[in-house]
Amino acid sequence: MLSRDAAWEVLQSADLICDETAAQLAVHRVAEEITRTLKDSWPLVLSVMGGGVVFTGQILPMLRFPLEFDYVHVTRYAGSTRGGEIQWKTWPNCPVAGREVLVLDDILDEGYTLSAVRGRLLAEGAANCYLAVFADKKTGRDKPVRADYVGIEVPDRYVFGMGMDVDGAWRNLPAIYALPN
Repeated sequence: MLSRDAAWEVLQSADLICDETAAQLAVHRVAEEITRTLKDSWPLVLSVMGGGVVFTGQILPMLRFPLEFDYVHVTRYAGSTRGGEIQWKTWPNCPVAGREVLVLDDILDEGYTLSAVRGRLLAEGAANCYLAVFADKKTGRDKPVRADYVGIEVPDRYVFGMGMDVDGAWRNLPAIYALPN
């Protein structure tokens, strides 16, 4: 966990990747795309905690149709900048069988976490599972899953802001920054 002073140093040395205006435009566009697809259904919307909280909090009021909301808490990072084993912390209380499910997350990085979430939802009988991410990292490598809705693309660097953290700090930034190369 970073100290307050170290967090400020990280931000001051970081590169701005996506400013606040572009981030908000991306959230609005994704909300419109999701609405076109799901407005006539009664979807279960799941936020992936903790990174998905900012994107979820911004996009939910823009989804102008009835929905049911819950969350899943799953991680591969646990305070690290490198992904490890998947850790299931909380699973939704809502039944998913036969449901249209929309999963909201901050970033599609390597894709293992969202692939595991989608796989488990489909195994529990979800009729469809849509993935929406604020950011899709362009890694240049194959990923086990694609997002159905993407706000922005980011380079293959460690990014933070809009729900993504750097050692516990800066999830609350309204823009996206990258650590220096």
